[in-house]
Amino acid sequence: MLKIPDHQVAGHQARDGKPGPLIDDSGRFYKPLQGDERGSKEVAFYTSFSSNTRIPDHIRRFFPVFHGTQLLEASDGSGLHPHLVLQDVVSGCRNPSIMDVKIGSRTWYLQASEDYIQKALKKDRKTMSLSLGFRISGLQIYDSKESGFWRPEKKRVQGFTVDDTRLVLRKYVSSNSPTDSDSEPDCSFASAVYGGSNGILAQLLELKAWFEDQTIFHFFSCSILMVYEKEAILKGMSSGAKIKLIDFSHVLEGKGVIDHNFLGGLCSLIKMISEILTSPDENPSRSCLQEYEKNHSYSENGTTE
Repeated sequence: MLKIPDHQVAGHQARDGKPGPLIDDSGRFYKPLQGDERGSKEVAFYTSFSSNTRIPDHIRRFFPVFHGTQLLEASDGSGLHPHLVLQDVVSGCRNPSIMDVKIGSRTWYLQASEDYIQKALKKDRKTMSLSLGFRISGLQIYDSKESGFWRPEKKRVQGFTVDDTRLVLRKYVSSNSPTDSDSEPDCSFASAVYGGSNGILAQLLELKAWFEDQTIFHFFSCSILMVYEKEAILKGMSSGAKIKLIDFSHVLEGKGVIDHNFLGGLCSLIKMISEILTSPDENPSRSCLQEYEKNHSYSENGTTE
């Protein structure tokens, strides 16, 4: 049976009368194709990527498995609509902590429409894309059974500063409550999530090594999804930390040129995570996010009121 996903932190969501993704119980994610060229471009990318023999297997694991397309009843009941059928990245996870990080200082490209360029450029300037080479697009951090998830509202996330971004990357791997603005994040899960041979940093470095050579694709407005399970760590099990690249509506042919826009943003994210691992007790000055949290309460599902 198809249902609306519980753990989508960014992108087009099934609400306010608009169609959005669906999932089933077999681990598949159904993403409605956008009506303009973005939908056909994403199908073209997945089709090309899936059949391209130059993509090493160890890199394929960082992309959702592609199962083709399918006509399904749209989530808003508006009738049959074509959907991408993909791997549900968080299938099997009970209470996953998730962060959607959009990579690249520039999410627009010259071949795009003028309307898209202006819209993307405005958002790049308004967020941390230009300053950092990446920006957090959305997140949820599992706190506890009693308080559920911390999900800062979209407007707040878009206003993150450099210090806010660093703070949230620290909160993401901390045992103390993400809603506690009076204590600094303890980063006690940093080594289990970011560190180790199978941690997020090692995976990002593996991806970076490929991007230093690959000239097949240029990825614009693409995100890295970071996922792990706090409860598994508390039970002495593996965090299940993993990364997946998502959102391929704006992928261009590389034409033999390295994707410096994506690579630069990836290096910037790697640097910030590396700093958290090497100096977990070093805290930046009090960020705007901490001041914001002190003056806002949180509802039970973790969103700001």
